[in-house]
Amino acid sequence: MAVQQQLWGSETSKAIDNFPVSGEAVPTPVVRMLGHIKAAAARVNGELGKLDADVAERIAAAGDAVAAGEHDDQFPVDVFQTGSGTSSNMNANEVIANLAGDAAHPNDHVNMGQSSNDVFPSAVHLAAVSETVNRVLPALEKLAGALEVKADAWRDVVKAGRTHMMDAVPVTLGQEFAGYATQIRLGHDRVRGALPRASQIPLGGTATGTGLNTHPEFASRVRAKLRESTGLDVEGPADPFEAQANRDSLVELSGALKVVAVSLTKIANDLVIMGSGPRTGFGELALPELQKGSSIMPGKVNPVIPEVVLQVAAQVIGNDTAITVAGTQGNFELNVRVPMIARNLLESTTILASASTLLADKVIDGLEPVEEILSRNAESTPAIATALNPYIGYDKATEIVKEAVASRRTIREVAVEKGVDEATLDEALDLRKMARGSAA
Repeated sequence: MAVQQQLWGSETSKAIDNFPVSGEAVPTPVVRMLGHIKAAAARVNGELGKLDADVAERIAAAGDAVAAGEHDDQFPVDVFQTGSGTSSNMNANEVIANLAGDAAHPNDHVNMGQSSNDVFPSAVHLAAVSETVNRVLPALEKLAGALEVKADAWRDVVKAGRTHMMDAVPVTLGQEFAGYATQIRLGHDRVRGALPRASQIPLGGTATGTGLNTHPEFASRVRAKLRESTGLDVEGPADPFEAQANRDSLVELSGALKVVAVSLTKIANDLVIMGSGPRTGFGELALPELQKGSSIMPGKVNPVIPEVVLQVAAQVIGNDTAITVAGTQGNFELNVRVPMIARNLLESTTILASASTLLADKVIDGLEPVEEILSRNAESTPAIATALNPYIGYDKATEIVKEAVASRRTIREVAVEKGVDEATLDEALDLRKMARGSAA
C-alpha cells in the first residue's frame, strides 16, 4: 500500500507479512471506531490519573484524527487475520502512538486498560450499529414510503391474483404494494429491534471478561464518552463474560438483515415477473427504462435494478450464513472469528442500504401499471368463478371453470350458457368488490 508517511510499527508489519490473504483491509467503519475508542480511553485514563495529562490529550487527539478518517491509509492489515483482531488493535495502537509523539507507548499508554479481546469486538459492534442506524434504517424507510405511495395510488387497480404461480381470485395492485411496504416496515422493525443488544459492548473486560488491569470506573466512563462522540446508544454488557465469549448479538443483527434480503427477493422477483414482456411476458407493469438491455437486440429493456437487488440479497444471505458459522466458533472465553464477522456484516449493511435506495429511486418511483393488461387478466382468470360458489355451489362452479378453460371462453359466457342469470353474475363477478373481500 502506497502511503505518504508510514505511521505503523513492527507488529503491523509482521501482520502484513503474515496475512497476505485477500488484499481486503479491515472495514473502514471499524478502523474509525477504534479511533473513537482509543481517544475516549486516553481521556478517561487521564481523568483517572492513570496517564499523564499531556500524553493522554495527545493520544486522544490522535484517536480523534483516526476516527475522523484522516488516516484510513494507515490500516493495511488483511481482514482475514488473527481471529480476535489483535493485529488491527496493534495497528491502531502503533499509528496513534506515532501520531501522539514522544513518550506515547503503543501498549503501555494507547492500550491502557484494554485488550484486543474487548477493544476489537467493541469497535465492530459500534461500527455495525452506526452503519445500521445511519444507512440501513433510512434506506428501508425510504423504500417503504415509496411502496406506500404506489399502494395508495393503485388501491382501485384490479389485477389477477396468483397463488402457486397459477390464476387466483382478483386483488388490487394497491393491495400487493401495501403488502410489499409492510414487509419492508416489518424488516425495518426487526433490524431496529436487534440494535439494543448489538449496542452492548464488552469494553472493560480486557482479556477474559474479568477486567484485569482496568480501573473500576474505566468502562462506564469510556462508554459515556463514546455516546458523546458517536451519537450512539452505547451500553454495557448484560454480563461481561457473555459479552466477551460470543458474538451472538451480531449474529442476531445479521439475521435481521437476512430477513430483509428475503423480503427484497420476493418483491424484486414479483416486479421482474409483472414487468416481463412486452409481448410474451406478463406485461402488467412498465419498469423505468434505464439503459440499453442488449448489445445486439434493439429496443430491449431489462429489469436491471431488480436484478441488482436480487444479487445483493443473495450476497447478504450468504454473508449471514458465514456469520452464523463464525458465531458458533466461540470457545470458552472468546470468539475468534470476529474480523470475518465484521467484514461480512458491514458489507451486508452497505449493499443492502444501497440496493434498497436504488430500488426506491430508480424503480418504484417511476413504476407505472399497464391497466389494460391488468384489467384483461383480472377478467380472464377462471378463479373469479369462486365468487359463484355461494350462488350455485362448488361443483357447478368447477364445471363452469373447466369448460371455460377448455373452450377458451370467459366464465361469464359459460355461466350464462349453464343457466346462471345475468343479475347473479353482475352481483357475483364485481371484480373490485371481489378484491376487497370481507372488507367490502
